Amino acid sequence: MRIDLHTHSTASDGTDTPTELVRNAVATGLDVVALTDHDTVGGHDEATAAVRALDTPFTLVTGAELSCRIGGVSMHMLAYLFDRAEPELARERELVRDDRVPRAQGMVAKLRELGVPVTWERVAEIAGDGAVGRPHVATAMVELGVVPTVSDAFTDEWLANGGRAYVEKHEFDPFDAIRLVKGAGGVAVFAHPGAAKRGQTVPESVIAELAAAGLDGLEVDHMDHDEPTRARLRSLADELDLLITGSSDYHGSRKSCRLGEYTTDPEVYREIFRRATGAVPISAI
Repeated sequence: MRIDLHTHSTASDGTDTPTELVRNAVATGLDVVALTDHDTVGGHDEATAAVRALDTPFTLVTGAELSCRIGGVSMHMLAYLFDRAEPELARERELVRDDRVPRAQGMVAKLRELGVPVTWERVAEIAGDGAVGRPHVATAMVELGVVPTVSDAFTDEWLANGGRAYVEKHEFDPFDAIRLVKGAGGVAVFAHPGAAKRGQTVPESVIAELAAAGLDGLEVDHMDHDEPTRARLRSLADELDLLITGSSDYHGSRKSCRLGEYTTDPEVYREIFRRATGAVPISAI
């Protein structure tokens, strides 16, 4: 069984529609995929319909990737199989999502001050109906020839945390995120915790505190983790009795990662399913 528990669609900053994501996951040979758009569940209904239209065994795990910050450090929390109608978590997701537009507009203004002729109209067009974010701004920069790839925009020179054109946004406190996810019957996994090239990472002492607060797992096998980092995180997860997941963090053509590039052990997936009480996976057959 091949399981990818971290993907994005056009509901946030991916380039595949939810339907295309499901079909591409099936074509790639995946058995299970989680749709974890940034701070939104906007793609869940379309992805669910796409799965139910399949004539081959396949499972969709509904989720979201929540934007968090602690001690000035940004981090992401993968939330799986929560009740999306639970009001407290839904309200906080809405606050984060609503702050995305003024934040992106602020980044556009900073880029223009730096001599980059990007426009808000073009960024909004690229984002479409999705939750606008830095990858959409980065895509506009690629179109202008400012940087060769989206990833090259995520540097201190441009859009990385603390970069010249970076703008902060409203984010969850990770302890609150864990409390809200668990309160909505979901499972919480710290996404790419060792991705140092994205900026400052959360110290292991804080990860231990998050584990004590109910964190379920660490995303260890990820394209932004080299082998020594994976080994360190695997050891930490074992020490803290946390689940270990692996995922592609697929964004379609916007990033170089491929669906199923990293996967999660079936036993870990079954444990996530066992712990969740807010929703159940959607199966084609």
